[in-house]
Amino acid sequence: MEFTTIRHDLEDGVLTVHLSRPDNLNAFTVEMANELEYTFTSVNTDDSVRAVIVTGDGRAFCAGMDLASDGNVFGLDESATPMLEDMVDLDDPSLEQIRDTGGRVTLAIHACRKPVIAAINGAAVGIGATMTLPMDARLVSTKGRIGFVFGRLGIVPEACSTWFLPRIVGMPAALDLVYRADILDATAAKDVGLVQSVHEPDDLLPQARALADAWTKGRSPVSVAFIRQMMLRNSAAPDPVDAHRVDSLAMFYTSIADGGEGVRAFVEKRSPAFTSRASQMPPFYAEWTGDDATSHT
Repeated sequence: MEFTTIRHDLEDGVLTVHLSRPDNLNAFTVEMANELEYTFTSVNTDDSVRAVIVTGDGRAFCAGMDLASDGNVFGLDESATPMLEDMVDLDDPSLEQIRDTGGRVTLAIHACRKPVIAAINGAAVGIGATMTLPMDARLVSTKGRIGFVFGRLGIVPEACSTWFLPRIVGMPAALDLVYRADILDATAAKDVGLVQSVHEPDDLLPQARALADAWTKGRSPVSVAFIRQMMLRNSAAPDPVDAHRVDSLAMFYTSIADGGEGVRAFVEKRSPAFTSRASQMPPFYAEWTGDDATSHT
């Protein structure tokens, strides 16, 4: 894919994705949604990538949807009258102008096999805020500002944020954030539990990179992929026995692959030499996650 709204920077296994419409404060467009969805889908089978950082070019992270677009700024077909039963098969091409574009992006991030870190360097408003919620950590610059401003525009929180946000800050805080629709500074965002840490602007990306290294360097790629998906999916399962089923299979397959090397390395007091690839997950992974990109080992 040719990128026109984002750019990639891959260094030592860490892919930094720059939202790159700086003259428009990196405002979100349908094209940006397509490019981000493609990015987070393709890294699943790209074994040169072990972690992803998302940041913005210029002085903003993402100032929300580009409201200067022609027609329906959200890219939706105003002549349609969709019902809930129409939303069963989300891959149906007829839903292209019905589905929330931000939701396509956050679902791709949620399904990603690599840890994802938001480095919020400036304004992150609307979709600029909600796109960060399925990421594993949100680090913010002292110049960062975050706002769930949908109520001010007469619309609703999107990008699956009503699923993610209460899990991050709790239901009372989530309701307060979207009801008030205030713009939070970096300190307020940390106080409510929305971001993990606040950094000076020049230190933001180095700290995000250090976190990516701490999480993934010297780790089994398959183990990391499983850990991420098990935490996200099992924590939302209705009963712990559902987690037990997945835990059992994931433990079985990792123990006979990189797990064996990990145990030997621990006993021999040396660094492990893991050989697994996240592009090749065990055979039950696709059925569990619905990930069609899985290549079976």
